[in-house]
Amino acid sequence: MVKKWSWGEALLLINICILGWRASFIYGATDPGDVSALNAMFTSLNSPPILTLWTASGGDPCGQLWKAVTCSGSRVTEISLSGLGLSGSLGYQLSSLTSLINLDVSINNLGPDIPYQFPQSLQKLNLGCNNFSGSLPYSISQMSLLISLNISHNQLRDQVNNMFWNLSSMSMLDVSFNFLSGTLPQSFSNLTSMNSMFLQNNQFSGTIDVLANLPLQNLNVENNNFTGWVPDRLKNINIQDGGNSWSYGLAPPPPPGTSPAYHNYRYHKPGNNYSPLSSGAADGDSSRSGISGGAIAGILISLLVVGAVLAYLFVKRRPKKSSTDIEKLKIRNQLSVSTASNAAQDSLAEMKLIHTSSSFDTKALSSPASVNLRPPPMDSHKSFDDNDTSTIPAAKKANVAPEISVKSYSIADLQLATGSFNVENLLGEGSFGRVFRAQFDDGKVLAVKKIDSAAFPRELLEDFTEIVANVSQLHHPNVTELMGYCSEHGLHLLLYEFHKNGSLHDFLHISDEYSKPLTWNSRVKIALGTARALEYLHEVCAPSVVHRNIKSANILLDAELNPHLSDCGLASFITNLDHALDQQAGSGYSAPEVTMSGQYTLKSDIYSFGVVMLELLCGRKPFDSSRPRAEQSLVRWATPQLHDIDALTKMVDPALKGLYPVKSLSRFADVVALCVQPEPEFRPPMSEVVEALVRLVQRSNMSRRTFGSDHGSSFRIDEPDAHETS
Repeated sequence: MVKKWSWGEALLLINICILGWRASFIYGATDPGDVSALNAMFTSLNSPPILTLWTASGGDPCGQLWKAVTCSGSRVTEISLSGLGLSGSLGYQLSSLTSLINLDVSINNLGPDIPYQFPQSLQKLNLGCNNFSGSLPYSISQMSLLISLNISHNQLRDQVNNMFWNLSSMSMLDVSFNFLSGTLPQSFSNLTSMNSMFLQNNQFSGTIDVLANLPLQNLNVENNNFTGWVPDRLKNINIQDGGNSWSYGLAPPPPPGTSPAYHNYRYHKPGNNYSPLSSGAADGDSSRSGISGGAIAGILISLLVVGAVLAYLFVKRRPKKSSTDIEKLKIRNQLSVSTASNAAQDSLAEMKLIHTSSSFDTKALSSPASVNLRPPPMDSHKSFDDNDTSTIPAAKKANVAPEISVKSYSIADLQLATGSFNVENLLGEGSFGRVFRAQFDDGKVLAVKKIDSAAFPRELLEDFTEIVANVSQLHHPNVTELMGYCSEHGLHLLLYEFHKNGSLHDFLHISDEYSKPLTWNSRVKIALGTARALEYLHEVCAPSVVHRNIKSANILLDAELNPHLSDCGLASFITNLDHALDQQAGSGYSAPEVTMSGQYTLKSDIYSFGVVMLELLCGRKPFDSSRPRAEQSLVRWATPQLHDIDALTKMVDPALKGLYPVKSLSRFADVVALCVQPEPEFRPPMSEVVEALVRLVQRSNMSRRTFGSDHGSSFRIDEPDAHETS
């Protein structure tokens, strides 16, 4: 018997269904964290219409079956966006997708930055065929479940960091068709599941011995700068090794007491020596090795002779710091500027550009008849003010005695101050690890750099207190001050003063509704302050400190837009740490000699500083893959135009809206041109750069009358400077 429904019962049933549907819509079938991450990704991808059902806010990816999204229960497990012509970036919430196993964004136009944080659950990551530049983020080193990593056909130009110790499950690695340089990291030896590795068409150098004991079946190392010998075991697999400078004679013998017939070595983590693998031949059996004892002795003698010659050449080529050599360089790098032609030239304005000022003031000054990059003797720290003619005392030479002069903090203190290193307090990821904002009970705010253990070899972490002692001796108004440290439970952290305006990179390249473009006044002050910081590191500290990582992201701005150079001393006080640096090769900051040899000097710092000045001048990134190919490299594009005033005014940052003195712009460009000279010996020392920038300010009459305050508006100057000739 079929039950008949009354109208009331039917209406009740309909309401229940509607309520149930609304409830499922409100609560959704997808984890809220995953929804938020995909919302952020959609926005960062410029909201492409091809991603049907995706939305910038809310939605239900699993319940609504969003395109390219696969779920298991309420969690997103796979995102496959390959070949959709996407642009933009992947957003900043990828780490929230804690169940994501496969992420494929290959064959798009994404870039230039690779997200610094990927979920540790990933097993397959494919970033191939995009426009990514820079280096692989350290978060990859924590993805212990990773099986496959593909970042081929991009524009990566840095050295591969030593970050693969925990990736023993990886069976496929493809970094081919990039511009990666340097030697292969020793942590490659821990890729004990590696089956296929593709390194071709890069700029790798050194040997491939570190790959000798991997269970490889497919290896492509074509078209690199590898040297040495192909290990014997690798000759029995599917290997492509053309386009390198291999040695085809006898390989150097293994350590004494071992079989010389087998050329493979087993590498261990830093600090351990390598040991030869057993080849089955009895030790000392020269007949089975095919090398007689005399031949071995001859090879050893030859190696000793070659080593002695190389050591001699190295000593000969070490730069000397004699005053005569410096004066020769100064004479060679003099920059002639137009001479004065009338009495008006005798009345020039000097201004105050000290580290804590927020505006330009003037005072009368007698001018020489001509100006060059090496002006008449003067104190480069001179303060120019109507009411203050004193000088800033020259900084004392840094004392590198291992005495720690900063406060020691506990992990408990830092966990409270950072909310247990909550992502909401994450300021960014630097060369050595992440940086968090820490606010203490007394109201003090500091920046905490949590050093990534994967970035430092273990033997260097053991010397952490010595590193702290050395860095704590650096004191200069334009150098970010080290305020404390923490070394507990295997964790190592550095605490620096906090600067609320963030980095120069963010000011120039990341805009929001609250940000205002930097005035020309501010840009010159930032350039001069940064130059003074480098002058201190290069010419005041003893021994000189090579920074190695000069870039706009490492120049922090305080409330008055005064610059503070960060990460000073970390790279210089630690030896053999190139693999832990945020290598700049290819990012646009590196000097040509660094790109070729990996060797950093005072002169390479000066080149990088010149690139930062170009950023201030043009408002462009040093390398921007989104621009036409001829304009992607800022130095290559801008350098030919630096001495053409018409071209120069066209390439200046549009955000300035023409509010700058043309004479000042031209002299600024002249300093840039000297700093980015391809040959290191033609670049001026930083003391000359400082003096040139001070002279630029003096001659440009950059006063409040001309510019207004650092934060205020500027007035356009179309006519020639009243104190200048054309």
